[in-house]
Amino acid sequence: MRAYERLLQYVKIFTTSDEESETVPSTARQLDLAKLLVEEMTELGVSRARVDEKGYVYGEIPATAGYEYAPAIGFIAHMDTAPDFCGEQVSPMVMENYDGQDIVLGTSGRILSAKDFPHLPHLKGRTLITTDGTTLLGADDKAGIAEILTMAEEILHADRDFPHGKICLAFTPDEEIGRGADEFDVPGFGADFAYTVDGGAENEIEYENFNAAAAKVKIRGFSVHPGSSKNTMINAALVAMEFNSMLPSGDTPRDTEGYEGFFHLHSMSGDVSEAVLEYIIRDHSAAMYDCRLETLRHIAKLLNEKYGEGTVTLTIREQYRNMREKIEDCMHLIDNAKNAAEAAGLTPVTLPIRGGTDGARLSFMGLPCPNLGTGAYACHGPYEHITVEGMDAVVSVLKEIVRLYADVDTANSLCD
Repeated sequence: MRAYERLLQYVKIFTTSDEESETVPSTARQLDLAKLLVEEMTELGVSRARVDEKGYVYGEIPATAGYEYAPAIGFIAHMDTAPDFCGEQVSPMVMENYDGQDIVLGTSGRILSAKDFPHLPHLKGRTLITTDGTTLLGADDKAGIAEILTMAEEILHADRDFPHGKICLAFTPDEEIGRGADEFDVPGFGADFAYTVDGGAENEIEYENFNAAAAKVKIRGFSVHPGSSKNTMINAALVAMEFNSMLPSGDTPRDTEGYEGFFHLHSMSGDVSEAVLEYIIRDHSAAMYDCRLETLRHIAKLLNEKYGEGTVTLTIREQYRNMREKIEDCMHLIDNAKNAAEAAGLTPVTLPIRGGTDGARLSFMGLPCPNLGTGAYACHGPYEHITVEGMDAVVSVLKEIVRLYADVDTANSLCD
């Protein structure tokens, strides 16, 4: 089975995670896909295929006889889809020999346009998979799952010998809400090194990501009759506006790119009595990231001095750190990924992630884990799309990585 055929099956399963839930996984529906994957892995011949009580799926392909010395290489993808847009009743559109022009997405009124997505003309001639405009696609990251299992199938059922070390597979819940690595069993997974397959274009290799935190600002107002509120009323909604105005106005996602960080106000609510602001804070530089957090604390301090202690309550929750400091000691992971991409006929590109992956946290849990592209574009919304050929290329990259780590010279050159 080709990777895209698996993807078309997986996207029909509703797996959106829920940030408000306190369960693990955050939504029971993710277990529907987990159980299907265990059944599929078992049928393929993957050893020890299992799902644990937290919804994490694991399996392994034992090393070929004589290759037990090779490092154990892991591949990881996540099962949940983002809560940013509808992930239920996904109905993909498949277009063979795409002409590179704008596409009307079903009857939704939305158009997938080269004006908004300039890479589209470069996909001309491929088989393009899109949404119908009413849901996201779920290629983030069901494409990664499909590519990993297609790689496993092709290795297990190879017509000729495919020598390899131990291959470890894992599929996680709740990555989209920042919890994908929370309950990950690194020792039980059994890999020495790993790759998440959760990126963009098929030639992308990523080992730098944002340092990341979430911040919630709660503002307690003092509501009295507006006709007699002189020097008394504290309008929580206005204090919230004042708080946001004290942040650097150009440090927003719209105004930044590359390694530039930002404050992103993604939710606000309130009235005179109470208001809440919710931010995510991102920066590749650890020093700048710490400075951003200190800026939030300083603003809260100033407003409490102005309006009274307890007016502003700031809660900061760190989410993940930049994996670069862990990957720099294991750059063979990047070198081999580049070599594998070239062997698959791709021109590798290394990019900083303006986001994060499970691999960022796993790298700090003792499992160095950069990220590879899946061939998907415009994730988390109705314009999400991917190509059959891009997915096939990713499968080739994964197989080549496995082959490289079974090579004696490669194994002897690894980091300590």
